[in-house]
Amino acid sequence: MNKLVQEISTNSKAAVSVLNSMSTKSKNNLLIKATKNIHQSRKKILLANNLDVEDALSNSKDDAFIDRLRLDDERIDGIIDTLNNIVKLPDPVGTILDTWKRPNGLDISRVRTPLGTIGIIFESRPNVSADASALSIKSGNAVVLRSGSDSLRSSQAIVNCFGDALSDMNLPKGIVQIIPIKDREMVTHMLKGLDGAIDVIVPRGGKSLVQAVQDSATIPVFGHLEGICHTYIDKSADLNTSISVVTNAKMRRPGICGALETLLIHKDSSEQLSGILDSLIGEGCEIRGCEKTVKLDDRVTQANDIDWDTEYLSPILSIKIVDDIKEAVEHIQKHGTGHTDVIISEDKNSQDHFINQLDSAILMINASSQFADGGEFGMGGEIGIATGKFHARGPVSLEQLTSFKYVVRGSGQTRS
Repeated sequence: MNKLVQEISTNSKAAVSVLNSMSTKSKNNLLIKATKNIHQSRKKILLANNLDVEDALSNSKDDAFIDRLRLDDERIDGIIDTLNNIVKLPDPVGTILDTWKRPNGLDISRVRTPLGTIGIIFESRPNVSADASALSIKSGNAVVLRSGSDSLRSSQAIVNCFGDALSDMNLPKGIVQIIPIKDREMVTHMLKGLDGAIDVIVPRGGKSLVQAVQDSATIPVFGHLEGICHTYIDKSADLNTSISVVTNAKMRRPGICGALETLLIHKDSSEQLSGILDSLIGEGCEIRGCEKTVKLDDRVTQANDIDWDTEYLSPILSIKIVDDIKEAVEHIQKHGTGHTDVIISEDKNSQDHFINQLDSAILMINASSQFADGGEFGMGGEIGIATGKFHARGPVSLEQLTSFKYVVRGSGQTRS
């Protein structure tokens, strides 16, 4: 174990020094080669994934877990599209954020710089290995990936495509590394910085994983515990917009962190409830509601206090009828997790009140919470969603994987 830790640490440190001097063209060429390798290795990746899925099914993993784990041709195409988009994005490294001149003649610039090495700990999403590797490379960072044991074969197959591209370009293998074993002790080493190699940890997974990482890490963490996302239907909401947005937000992919978990409806819009329920139930969604909701529709079962604080990650939705926008905001403030919250409203004053009163990382107006994604934001992709208030917030993409340094140019000035 200690030998493996030392090897990965040494490789990462060597890679960082090379990445610091890599041109945008070289980084893009590396990503293009890796993307081509993923396309050509499609069968190998899908074969590895099939084995992972078979094991997960035999271990009685739920449908949401299997959905996050499973790859198919369409999802491989999605990985390729994401990598192609990252190639097209501007390189943030070296960007001058600000510059000014002091009275004594000193020229000061604030310049974007990589963080160093990113540690990614994720569960059952093998696509994370591609997204995280590409975003790290483009932002000038090395990456160490720790896949969940359930997706290790799939993730390793994808990382091999990056490894082959690195070899073809005679670049250090430490630019992209994956922990090759399932031993949980390696997570402990990563949370302690992997012998000084890792600069920041990004956890991708459920509440228990993120909580464990945040509780144990001795280095900075970008992460969020849960995605209890809300949508509030205001009294001015358009019915068709309400139905389409709510159905998409809940049912497109119920197992992702941007999926809708609680729907709040203004009492004057409760007549919209029947149409919304028809759409949701028609797609197989279970509904749990407050007493008012249950009285209005017998297809709804009674919600309990736990439901308002639950990230279902499955086709279950809790619904509460509220007296006004103030009650909706108060509910979100009490039960939300600061991930993504939505208002459906045609009233500008209501929209402004919602946006100003809430401080979630992502706030949306008349749009599905499933757009809470770096790729959908035009960032090329994301390593995760951060709900903290320092450094990175919202989708963690290229700019969020950089810091800055000050460059001061003088002509012999000395300080009195």
